[in-house]
Order: sequence, then C-alpha cells, then structure tokens
Amino acid sequence: MWPPFFFLNIVVPLLFSTAFYNFFMKAIIAAAGEGKRMLPLTLEKPKPMLEVLGKPLLAYILESLPDEIDEVLMVVGYKREIIQNYFGESYQNKKITYIVQEKKTGTGDAVLLCKPYLKEGERFLLSWADDIYDKGSIERCLTHEYCFLVVDAEDPRRYGVVLLNDDGSIKELKEKPEHPKSNTIAPGIYIIDTSIFNYSPGVIHGENHLTPMLDQFIRNHKVFTERAHFWITIGFPDDLRVAEEKMKSRI
Repeated sequence: MWPPFFFLNIVVPLLFSTAFYNFFMKAIIAAAGEGKRMLPLTLEKPKPMLEVLGKPLLAYILESLPDEIDEVLMVVGYKREIIQNYFGESYQNKKITYIVQEKKTGTGDAVLLCKPYLKEGERFLLSWADDIYDKGSIERCLTHEYCFLVVDAEDPRRYGVVLLNDDGSIKELKEKPEHPKSNTIAPGIYIIDTSIFNYSPGVIHGENHLTPMLDQFIRNHKVFTERAHFWITIGFPDDLRVAEEKMKSRI
C-alpha cells in the first residue's frame, strides 16, 4: 500500500499540473477555404490538399500536432469530399470529426461552428490548414495555459502583427496593418479555450473574421508566445516550389 504522503505530495500535484491538462486535447483545424490566390491549382482540389513533396499540406499540419492532441475538429467546405476521402475518420491515431461550413462566411464563423463539440472552459489548439510548422515549437506552446506561436516576417503587413510585453506575453494583435509596429506575427497556431466564443467576429471584406475575437481574448487573458523554429507559409502557387526546397533541406 502506498503511504499517504505519496498521494498528497506526488499524485495530487500531478493531477493538477499543466502536463495533466494537456493529456487529452482537441484541435480545431479550419480547412474550409477555397484558396483563390492559389488558382488555377485549386480548381481541382482545395488548398489544404495541394502537395509538397507528394504530401498534402493538411497532412503536414496533422503530423506536426503534439501527441497530447487526440481529436481533431476539422472544419471543411470547398471540395470537402477530397479531404474526407483522404484522411477518413482518423489519421495517425487522432480521431477526426468533420464539421461542414456550408457558406463562405469567414474564419470567425468556422471556429464558432465548433462550439457544440467542446465543453465549457475546455482548452484547445486552433490552426489553419495551409502552413507547415515544426512539431517541437507547437509542443512548447502547450507548456503555457494560453499561447500563440509567433515568427518574424519580412513583410508583416500580410499577417496579424503582434506587440509583446516585457514578459513575452501579447500586448496587442493587429490584422494586416498598413504601418506595422513590429515584424513579429502570429501565423496561425493558437492555444486558447472556449471563452473565445464569448466574442464576436469582425466583418472584413464581407466575411466574419476571427482576428477581432482573438484580440478580445488577449485583452481578457494572459497569452504568452513561443517562437517557431520552422515555418513555411503557402499563399501563392510559387510558394509550393519554395516549400519543397525548404522541406528537402530538412530530410
């Protein structure tokens, strides 16, 4: 029989540790977009299924998820059958639940569709389906209660620009500012919880975008950052060639 101090000093603290809470997490991956900037490549398949070295972008995203992620809520829309037929009900021991976004109403609405699949207060990872990251950087994000992965960009005007406090937490997030105050951006890996659903999307170019919701989340939570060691963004057809060269260097 284990002595009482074992449970008080070892077992109980473990149960309430960050590692324990990370042990079963869901991830939301927004993969419903058409990818108009990738035309004509996306006439036949959705952007997340475009290939780098013979593998879909979405596969790289799923493979970079930490082992603590055991279920993926996949928001699909444009040519969704291609995604569903390829990945099925699970991929690399991660259950996949497909959530259909019927209309192109924006990233904010895509995330809101996932609300019924999460418990109140549940913490989760949110990602887009068209960038490639290293797994270790995402794993470091899980050491914080709330965290955004960040990188430095040559032209931050294309992204959500982040201003940091002295302790590494986020002070401000501005989407595609004309005059960025820093070159640090949040490309699309977020550790948040269901309180994100308390905020409303912002209308940008006729679509309901997530960024204003994230900005409100930052105002009400202490959100830390981790820097990505490896990041490839795919925005235009030529980026696929660049991505293949970068991935070859990692093999």
